[in-house]
Amino acid sequence: MSIQVRKIIKHLEETMLENGHPVERLHRVAFVGAVIANPYPSEYVEDLVTLADELGEEIGQLVGPACVDLLGDEVEAFGKAALVGIDGEVEHGSALIHNLRFGNVFRKAAGGTELLPAAEKVGLPGSPIDIPLKHKLDSKTRSHHQTVTFQVSDVPRPREILVICAAANAGRPLARLAVFGAETKTQ
Repeated sequence: MSIQVRKIIKHLEETMLENGHPVERLHRVAFVGAVIANPYPSEYVEDLVTLADELGEEIGQLVGPACVDLLGDEVEAFGKAALVGIDGEVEHGSALIHNLRFGNVFRKAAGGTELLPAAEKVGLPGSPIDIPLKHKLDSKTRSHHQTVTFQVSDVPRPREILVICAAANAGRPLARLAVFGAETKTQ
């Protein structure tokens, strides 16, 4: 089986100022999403893994390397998401993105070693989805914990799934929290 793609969406954000202060370096976030026909039937099926294994790498190749290319800089943080249209279930999107055949394509393109943080939900066309990002090499790097929002006015239609990869070239603009574990304990 091969996936049916309605459209590919590419979006790049560049932040120069945050809260009135210049950022140390241009903060870039790239999003690449593929709007695909939901490959699962609308009625309940027990086995979602077999089809996800079959399609994972193909979907990953559509969005992972393209996201890294669009960023145009070294990836420091990354994440993934699936937005499932009505007449589908959240587990359909989860099966496709929580699959090593999908994730390994993006991880390799980004030069990462950590698991990709993820979000998935069912939504109507135009629904936003918040995508968590974490450092590609160390998920405890607090400066890189951030959430970005992706939204397209006509996506997902019923029986579609939007699969998204997101990558950032840095941590949060103006990040200044203490490193993980640096809190003082109160007695």
